[in-house]
Amino acid sequence: MKHFDPRVRLPDFFTALFKAAVWRFDESDPVVYLTFDDGPIPEVTPWVLDLLREEDIRATFFCVGENVMKYPEVYQQILDDGHSVGNHTFNHWQGLKKDDQAYFRNIEKAADYIHSDLFRPPHGWLKRSQYHYLKDHFRIIMWDLISCDYDARITPEKVLRNVTDFVRPGSVITFHDSIKAQHNLTATLPQAIRWMKEQGYRFNAIPYNKRINNRQ
Repeated sequence: MKHFDPRVRLPDFFTALFKAAVWRFDESDPVVYLTFDDGPIPEVTPWVLDLLREEDIRATFFCVGENVMKYPEVYQQILDDGHSVGNHTFNHWQGLKKDDQAYFRNIEKAADYIHSDLFRPPHGWLKRSQYHYLKDHFRIIMWDLISCDYDARITPEKVLRNVTDFVRPGSVITFHDSIKAQHNLTATLPQAIRWMKEQGYRFNAIPYNKRINNRQ
């Protein structure tokens, strides 16, 4: 029997607080949406891109602006491979710990490098005031299940079970192209993709519109 894990799939009462955010797509067909947070970095992101290319999968990368600034060639490869991108703040800031205006400026700084109307808050945390502002300027994308690949305390086997136990049609699935997640990511992502394909799942990127930042 599957054990409900609130870290992997947040309870309905929490997702209801952010109704305008996308947690899962309404899909009757077996379609899922792979997403990757915290990159791009040269140590991990190219490996992810190679795997996705081999599997003929399009995904969505929620990028940290500082990393895009440091590694523009890796970011460009994401775009060249036909993946979607989204804003994940410039410095991976958690909204709960930041003043609203400083937080918004950090997001707009990231938007100088990431021209997308998609936004995902680091750790999924936002103040209500931040949520109400951002939903009018971005499509806020959360997740239906998070693999917890970033957690060094859990095994790759547990990370894989997090996906296989909780995936469903329309799931937005979160992995991380980061150093912290590298071990669990490389051990589980190929297996997770293979298993989902065997179950008949297809993979789509989350569509985005190009958003040009007009800050002066």
